[in-house]
Amino acid sequence: MEKIRFRSEEIQDDADFFVLEQTKLNGVSYILVTDSEEDDAECLILKDISKDTSSDSIYEIVEDDVELTAISKVFEEQLEDIEIER
Repeated sequence: MEKIRFRSEEIQDDADFFVLEQTKLNGVSYILVTDSEEDDAECLILKDISKDTSSDSIYEIVEDDVELTAISKVFEEQLEDIEIER
């Protein structure tokens, strides 16, 4: 499982997450991340909002219910052994 480090401009702490899966839908990249490798870990779906010209990726948490439901279903199909609670 790949581990990535996130930096927040609002919070001066770094956060490490494990990438469970990634996908692209309608030209937008999404990643499913968790803060733990344990079975019942909390997860987040993040959306890449960076510009094509940027060398850094900028992610935000998907909060829109319709978008979250659609992307959750995609990730559940890709990872047959998980269920994402919304």
